[in-house]
Amino acid sequence: MAKFDLTTKNCQYLDRHLTFPLLEFLLQKNVFDQTSLLKFILETLSKTNMLDYTNDIRERLTQEKSQPDEVNQRRSAVLVTLKELQVEVAPLMKCMEELKNPDSSKDHKSVILALQQTLDYDIILSAQKLAKFLYECGNYNDSLSYLYVCMLAMEPSDKNYLGVLWGKLAVEILTLNWPTALEDLTRLRDFIDNYNFTPIQVLQQRAWLIHWSVLVFFNHAKGRDLIIDMFLYKPQYLNAIQTMCPHILRYLATAVIINRGRRNALKDLIKVIQQESYTYRDPITEFLEHLYVNFDFEAARKKLNECQTVISNDFFIIGCLTEFIENARLMIFETFCRIHQCITIGMLADKLNMKPDEAECWIVNLIRNARLDAKIDSKLGHVVMGTQPLSPYQQLVEKIDSLSVRSEALTLLVERKHKAKTQEAGEGHWKYY
Repeated sequence: MAKFDLTTKNCQYLDRHLTFPLLEFLLQKNVFDQTSLLKFILETLSKTNMLDYTNDIRERLTQEKSQPDEVNQRRSAVLVTLKELQVEVAPLMKCMEELKNPDSSKDHKSVILALQQTLDYDIILSAQKLAKFLYECGNYNDSLSYLYVCMLAMEPSDKNYLGVLWGKLAVEILTLNWPTALEDLTRLRDFIDNYNFTPIQVLQQRAWLIHWSVLVFFNHAKGRDLIIDMFLYKPQYLNAIQTMCPHILRYLATAVIINRGRRNALKDLIKVIQQESYTYRDPITEFLEHLYVNFDFEAARKKLNECQTVISNDFFIIGCLTEFIENARLMIFETFCRIHQCITIGMLADKLNMKPDEAECWIVNLIRNARLDAKIDSKLGHVVMGTQPLSPYQQLVEKIDSLSVRSEALTLLVERKHKAKTQEAGEGHWKYY
């Protein structure tokens, strides 16, 4: 499994705190040497203030429960710094209480105006430092309170505003607050798309956002639609994937396979997979190639077995395993029947890695749930497919999708040419880590 593992590539674009769940997941899967992995986690933790977690990893690595003196010294230093920062931001506490007080007569706009008019900018910067410090300690909920105030008090043109947006998104992901994380993701994406970055800077920002968004999309109810819209049908993000991180095609392909309502995206996805096949291939992308390009059902069946292993060992998509296998089998079945129209249940069971009785029961359930237009001849052991013409509605939807993509591409081209004439020197690349 090591050759298919994407943790190393994914971690390059994630904040170090977001990497810890991935690394712990690898420890459970025994994909890599446990000692080496624990040492790597310990090294990564040394750049944070998560002392309890550090001590836990050290115990697991050395089997010794005693804490070194340096840990106690670091703990004392952390507490001292924390108290100093809390004193600096004391004037903010009253404003924060007003925000939380449901009986307050002031609306949020009034509170924001008060924050901007009455507080010195240095206090806002101190609040950001405290939020970052609490974040490094693993105290994400307290960090969120200060990040929220900073986001209200800072102007979007502030050079620190982008760092606050990244920080808030990280905290929402780490606290598993997916609805708010999606709102923060959308806010951050709009900011990146409209900020005056240089071309390289905006490419880097989008590559980071793509990886963080995978965590959100595969945990949000609407994520399987949103990931397709963003990764496949927003040209600037598809370009970032093709340029910086083609391995993200694994997650885009998974989203398309498990989303039966977006089968019209298959054609566009396969084009991208073929274009990028020289830079990235894995069992999931190869499964689609074998099935829809080569029509090699035996190769697709073998790849489906590999897909199951890959998904079982991928932190981002392990929760989709059952859906993936079910929908992948359905795709094999539909494609095979589209070509042959009348097939034996025994042959179909072989293509789907199922027993004949199991395959017949599976097909009956598809027909019963109106997911398949077919009839079963039990005497002959045949499945006869009905005709499935594409509805005028679906044809219209596909044409609208195509026109939308082209229109967006033209709009971006016009904006890029306009910015090239007016763009000033870009500011530095700001990241929250």
